[in-house]
Amino acid sequence: MVGRIFSVFALSMMIMFGHLRVANAAPEMKAEAGWPSAGLLDAAASQNLVLKTNLQWFFGGRAQRGWYLYTPLIGRLLGGDHDAGSREFAEGIYRWQQAYGLNSTGVLDRDTWMSMVVFFQAGRAKGQVATRDSLILAPESDFYDAARPLELRYVDREAYAAYKRMIDAAAEAGTRAAYLKIVSAFRSPAYQAALRRNSPNSGRAGLAINSPHFTGRALDLYVGAEPVSTSDPNRLIQINSPAYQWLVKNAHRFGFHPYFYEPWHWEYRP
Repeated sequence: MVGRIFSVFALSMMIMFGHLRVANAAPEMKAEAGWPSAGLLDAAASQNLVLKTNLQWFFGGRAQRGWYLYTPLIGRLLGGDHDAGSREFAEGIYRWQQAYGLNSTGVLDRDTWMSMVVFFQAGRAKGQVATRDSLILAPESDFYDAARPLELRYVDREAYAAYKRMIDAAAEAGTRAAYLKIVSAFRSPAYQAALRRNSPNSGRAGLAINSPHFTGRALDLYVGAEPVSTSDPNRLIQINSPAYQWLVKNAHRFGFHPYFYEPWHWEYRP
């Protein structure tokens, strides 16, 4: 028991301080002998309904509660948009647990959730500052705030081309023009430091010291509500927006991958 508690703590620490890396691809999840009974899955489904809003965990130096804000991303990992209280969801969790060598119960408990956080965090764009010749000045019309200063409208060339292909596809799928506008793109280290000074309570999860925005390949996109507020009520609105749900299912086709904690933050990693 002590060893299990230590493993969860160590995993949490490695996630928060960025020392753990795993492969980008989710493992293949197959049923094996000893597949759980319907009774086990039903019991797991009942527990999942409770843990969805009550699981206690830590990220970015802050206590977190529940995993309900991440259900679209969890559904993509498991290969289906099943309700958290369903037998199908519990079965998907069971498969994930088997693939990661976890205790296979079908319950999305702390160990299982933290393994998913590790997966979400793997391969994120890290801090190499973009060179001026790798950036392109995007037009005002691409930005949520059309009055955004010129020096804050630069984007990596390849990322920008992929972004334009992506929003064209989203528009064809019915996404409203007001959504997926760029809120923030390239930021210099000096600008990021100023943001942190002006928002001292944002924490590591909100305003990173070594920001992916330095690369010019991280885009904050408008997905509803307050554009970049990490309050739980605000993020709940965002994850239920059609624009965000379209991104979860389609952004990878254009090389973009999410920062799980911020529904608006997408990184170009083709």
